[in-house]
Amino acid sequence: MVLDRDLVIVWMNDAYLQVTGRTRPEIIGRPMFEAFPSDPKSESFRQLLSSFDRVLNSGEADEIAHIRYDIEQPDGTMAERYWSATHTPFKGKTGAVTHILQHTVDISELHELRGMREQMRVFERAQLVETRNRDLSEETRKLRNLLENTPGFTAVLSGSELRFAMANAAYRRLTGNRPLVGLTIEEALPEVIDQGFVAILEEVCRTGEPYFGRQEQLFLQMQPGAQPEQVYLEFVYQPILDNERQVTGVFIQGHDVTEEVEAAERQNLLIHELNHRVKNTLAIVQGLAQQSFGLDESNRANRDAFAARLAALSVAHNLLTSCNWESAEVRSLIGGSLDAALGSTAERCVLEGPELVLRPQQAVALAMIVHELATNALKYGALSVPEGRVTIQWSAENEDGTVSIALDWSEAGGPPVAPPQGKGFGSRLIHSGLGGRKGAVSLDYNRGGLHCSIKGEI
Repeated sequence: MVLDRDLVIVWMNDAYLQVTGRTRPEIIGRPMFEAFPSDPKSESFRQLLSSFDRVLNSGEADEIAHIRYDIEQPDGTMAERYWSATHTPFKGKTGAVTHILQHTVDISELHELRGMREQMRVFERAQLVETRNRDLSEETRKLRNLLENTPGFTAVLSGSELRFAMANAAYRRLTGNRPLVGLTIEEALPEVIDQGFVAILEEVCRTGEPYFGRQEQLFLQMQPGAQPEQVYLEFVYQPILDNERQVTGVFIQGHDVTEEVEAAERQNLLIHELNHRVKNTLAIVQGLAQQSFGLDESNRANRDAFAARLAALSVAHNLLTSCNWESAEVRSLIGGSLDAALGSTAERCVLEGPELVLRPQQAVALAMIVHELATNALKYGALSVPEGRVTIQWSAENEDGTVSIALDWSEAGGPPVAPPQGKGFGSRLIHSGLGGRKGAVSLDYNRGGLHCSIKGEI
């Protein structure tokens, strides 16, 4: 039997008339539920109407494995009948469903003989398939609802043309609530074509490898007719593969991180402004120190030592600024302090150790300590003679869940060293260490060269 979109019977074959006990003039041109009435509140009515609706809405065939649908007899009584039905859509030139072909099989006898073992198995399998299909439909509905309401944006691009198969609420908000489903990217979001994202999607389809976007800049039209606005996104283009590992589409998932990126940019601006002001302050302090010490040659050593310590402090400050005052890497910190204190002589220092980072307060302390050790080595220790060398080694130690840094400063090839007669500012600065409860500093004035051991929590 063939129905139009209004479920009016437009054609049927003789077999259909025979199985339903009707004549062609009785049902041709009549609505389905008028020709074969059923209580609108009954399961039979609901089941049959739902199948027709699915065909009309999806454009795909639908099956009813088992349905009770009673047939009115000539005497007005209703005969109990059971059917298996397939509903196949006929589509017009535009792709819209224009008619539905209903192919029915009367399984009433099979239903009546359900007590027989083999028929019962067929019947149960049919019901099981239908139940599973219903469960699958319900799970699909729940999944769609979950994707629709997830905070991050999601979309599915399908086929070789990458047409939108779905886009959740967050994705639609991001793109100005424009029509998306059924359209290609070029049709739905023309402003992204020249921004390189279509080429990335095509590469994902070609290679079958996902693409991860990190704070990607994109210009999107948020309102109809408005100029595109700048946004920053973190997202993944995940290829969708079939059983043969062929790409059939792309799943898009991500988050709008525009606010985070702009906040980080503002923070960087403030940090650089702070760095500029601190440098100006250090320059003023250095100028005041030069005026305070005067030009008297007797104060020259003190004046130079103070200026060098300011330079070491400035190096540590610059390194921390480059890391947003979050941490400083040990090798870069030590290398910068040696360059500031020794110049080209720093080439005679060997640095050995893993990649470790220190908190800002520890970083400043280590920079000042390295500066004092390097200055002393240049004046009195291994670096005061051409053949002298300095080895700086560090490692991480884990004790009872607490991670510490262990650093050794070893001098060799220099003149014999002896403990100083008194403790000046430089000695006190070295002994202050990196701070913390478990911090420790030891100095050994061996004849072969100074050895300094420093430990502190990181």
